[in-house]
Amino acid sequence: MAFLGLRKWPTPVARPMAPFVAATALTYYLVGALQDMAVRSDAYANDPKNPYAAQIAKEKAAHH
Repeated sequence: MAFLGLRKWPTPVARPMAPFVAATALTYYLVGALQDMAVRSDAYANDPKNPYAAQIAKEKAAHH
């Protein structure tokens, strides 16, 4: 008899999903890093449409 849908031998979930979880975390990190590099590139750092332009300018002024 199943109790709340749990069987006597539960189906493995964590081990088969581990590569997908790792790939998701890696993809999330790499896309974030790529986006940060693109926003801070010289072509877009001073663009008025860039929402981070003021923050980037303040950081560059603090470093020089």
